[in-house]
Amino acid sequence: MKKRQNPRIILASSSPRRKGLMTLLGIPFEVCPPGASETVEISMEPALLAERLALRKAKEVALKARDALVIGADTVVVVDGLVLGKPKDANEAKQMLRMLSGRAHQVITGIAVCDTRSVPLRWRLGHEVTEVIFDELNESVIDAYVRTGEGNDKAGGYAIQGRGCILVSKLNGCYFNVVGLPMFRLSKMLSHFGVEVLGSR
Repeated sequence: MKKRQNPRIILASSSPRRKGLMTLLGIPFEVCPPGASETVEISMEPALLAERLALRKAKEVALKARDALVIGADTVVVVDGLVLGKPKDANEAKQMLRMLSGRAHQVITGIAVCDTRSVPLRWRLGHEVTEVIFDELNESVIDAYVRTGEGNDKAGGYAIQGRGCILVSKLNGCYFNVVGLPMFRLSKMLSHFGVEVLGSR
């Protein structure tokens, strides 16, 4: 039997980390970074916020793409109900790491998949939550890590896939979610739109 051809897939992201994770699926995809603003109502519930940002990115690219599935994603870090975005500078990065030191926080990634093959546009939303527990960080460790610049463009000011891995003592949930793209949840969402990942399931 002839294998069904997957639809055109577009990743609406400028993140090299998300692009790298997408390659793990082993299916062709394109990258089209959105220019959507990440500014939203900060009082919004964190999971809804992550989904709303992901949908905004996906819809912006979807409006310019034909006959495709467009994937948008956005990750937020939450501690004590406070949403931490990307640090504006080194001082803010240090402040974030002090807040996370010796404590548990949640990493939430929202995912949106928009189907431009239909009119009107259809989409599906989802999110993944992972609990991350940090080691107790002293000021010299915080200063040294911030100087690496690794967390400059990361929510919460750290990158678990880089040298930030030594800041994390424990993780409960999906590791890939903390990197920026929960692969299991994404594969299930894509299969809803007819994408075969590792054959039909």
